[in-house]
Amino acid sequence: MRSRSNSGVRLDYYQRIVHRLIMAHQEPVTGLFPASNINSHAWIRDNVYCILAVWGLSMAYKKIADQDEDRAKCYELEQSCVKLMRGLLMAMMNQKDKVERFKMTQNPLDSLHAKYSSKNGQPVVGDGEWGHLQIDAVSLYLLILAQMTASGLQIVFSLDEVSFIQNLVFYIESAYCIPDYGIWERGDKTNHGEPELNASSIGMAKAALEAMNELDLFGARGGPASVIHVLADEAHKCQAVLQSMLPRESNSKELDSGLLCVIGFPAFAADDPQLIRNTKDAILSRLQGKYGCKRFLRDGYRTPKEDPSRLYYERWELRMFENIECEWPLFYCYLILFHAFQSDKLAVKEYADRLEKIMVRADDGTLLIPESYAVPHDLVSNEYQHPGSQPREVVGRCPFLWGQSLFILGRLLQEGFLAVGELDPLNRRLGAQKKPDVVVQVVIIAEDNEIRDKLKEHDLHVQTIAEVVPIEVQPARVLSHLYTYLGRNRKLGLTGRKSRDVGILSTSKLYSLKDRIFAFTPQNIDFEEYYTTRDPDLLASNFTTNLAFLTNNWRHMLGRPTITLMATHYMLGNYIHNFYGMVQHKGRRIFSHR
Repeated sequence: MRSRSNSGVRLDYYQRIVHRLIMAHQEPVTGLFPASNINSHAWIRDNVYCILAVWGLSMAYKKIADQDEDRAKCYELEQSCVKLMRGLLMAMMNQKDKVERFKMTQNPLDSLHAKYSSKNGQPVVGDGEWGHLQIDAVSLYLLILAQMTASGLQIVFSLDEVSFIQNLVFYIESAYCIPDYGIWERGDKTNHGEPELNASSIGMAKAALEAMNELDLFGARGGPASVIHVLADEAHKCQAVLQSMLPRESNSKELDSGLLCVIGFPAFAADDPQLIRNTKDAILSRLQGKYGCKRFLRDGYRTPKEDPSRLYYERWELRMFENIECEWPLFYCYLILFHAFQSDKLAVKEYADRLEKIMVRADDGTLLIPESYAVPHDLVSNEYQHPGSQPREVVGRCPFLWGQSLFILGRLLQEGFLAVGELDPLNRRLGAQKKPDVVVQVVIIAEDNEIRDKLKEHDLHVQTIAEVVPIEVQPARVLSHLYTYLGRNRKLGLTGRKSRDVGILSTSKLYSLKDRIFAFTPQNIDFEEYYTTRDPDLLASNFTTNLAFLTNNWRHMLGRPTITLMATHYMLGNYIHNFYGMVQHKGRRIFSHR
């Protein structure tokens, strides 16, 4: 019998808790977690959150694994994570045809299913029998896949799987304009089965796109073929829409506590510190209660006034749910993690104390997170008159594994077994920190020697295309065409990216392809694609706008943005003075743009 340090004894305690409450429910064949002992359905979102405690505990053991027993426990925990993530991957790959169709139609009936059988990974309900289009669930899977891969886990095994993951990136990249059913699967608040644009889905998609960009799914043993590519402009579109919506969740929901996972762990999708504070404060002021937070205002789910035999509400009925919405302890877990990443120990202790008071104590003394608390039926009238005055009772699952997993993660952080950086190896938590000023580089290249000599007469010294070899300069449509090859896989029937749109963020980088280096001119100054470029003044205005846009939005990319401008015969044939004015007079402001 070996002696154990205090930290080892405490970790062993958490290992027993995780094994009994979480890993014991993991299906041995698929690796998925059923919703309960009597419900074998496995939700993508719930499964990913369930495994986070296992992942966190494996990293805690890795730091103290100085004996064989600890190393064995670490390995077991890691492989439990791998099995779950691969189980979800296999379930989604079985629906690869849906991914291919959805890229074209964006029809909810063509979307990946939100839940599968935990027994065999097969669909459990029909395409039209559930609100399957939940972009946040697929995005959460990609985000945690990226974080786990960055932490050293090997989850993706083959290039076919890499191709599928690349297509999942294309599946979520238009989240900013795709109405879905959201984190609570109901869509519009009236539960009429109508999807709507949800800030939580957009934020999670934005986080996933940024996390997956340039990620090698084979880790340190990979190469160019196993790297995932994301168009930065798609992530920025998600960012712009998210920023315009927060703190609102959707058209029907003024607020949603689910936004805590967007402004904090695990997404860290918001970049504006003030917007993060405003969103958190709005949630706390309007949704927080004694037993957790309400999901959203006038949420009828599991309240005593809800008629469970009916699928939908009438809009006028929502008022009777006011002030009696169920309160979810889950959100205290999110708030503990939020403040732990902010290094606010007082706030962490405050919410930890609140959470402990409302947890259910099992027969063996283990603290369990219940799913939600509801007002008892006979106390509803009193709650209407004095909101927050009546005691509540546990409804739903207990333990609620999603919340239990986050609770254990919070405990591991509080007791120093984990550092915040270990739960966020991609450093997404630093996105809201102030960045250095961006300097935009502008490169002008002459089409041939004649153009070069004309510009030299105006004291503009440039090089020709031939002189910048080995760098090749191509229009943006060539980059768009190259992106369509990503993710193509005949065996899986996947055809890669469908959209031909390429933004200024994507064309402001240099690309390496088979020992060749490419630079691309912006799409909106392509003479063959846009007739507006025939107007030199408008061209100059667009050029200035591009520079300002890059200055404000070159956030998560390395190096300096570089705009490549091609001086052609057409451009200079009749407009040499206009071009000279654009470069010289406006250029004094442009080229030093910060």
